Amino acid sequence: MLKDLAPGIKISISRSISKSFEQYMGRIGWDENKYNLNDFIKEWREYIINSSSWYSQLSEEMKADPVFHEELAVKINETIEKVFNEEPTPAQIEEIEKLQAKHGKEFDYSCKMEAKYIIDTYKN
Repeated sequence: MLKDLAPGIKISISRSISKSFEQYMGRIGWDENKYNLNDFIKEWREYIINSSSWYSQLSEEMKADPVFHEELAVKINETIEKVFNEEPTPAQIEEIEKLQAKHGKEFDYSCKMEAKYIIDTYKN
């Protein structure tokens, strides 16, 4: 079902997952001990209902279909895995090194999105 959607909708789904995940992880301070998949799914669902354009383009039948939900679960897992596997850029690493020196603190980060969170948090 998911694979049969228009390319723009598939891209929008991935972006909504990624954007919601970034917001959720930022809200919990990228603390893996606070991460809860059910909480994230709730926030993502709220985001797609209130802020995404693709959700309103789906039929009610599709929204209720268990197969579609299974495929979305796979897509969510793939997108989150992709986020965690995307390495920080050299510019981000350089910026974090400067922030570590400035704040006298070592920052733990493992992916590009988490590096962005650290830079945004400690630069302001």
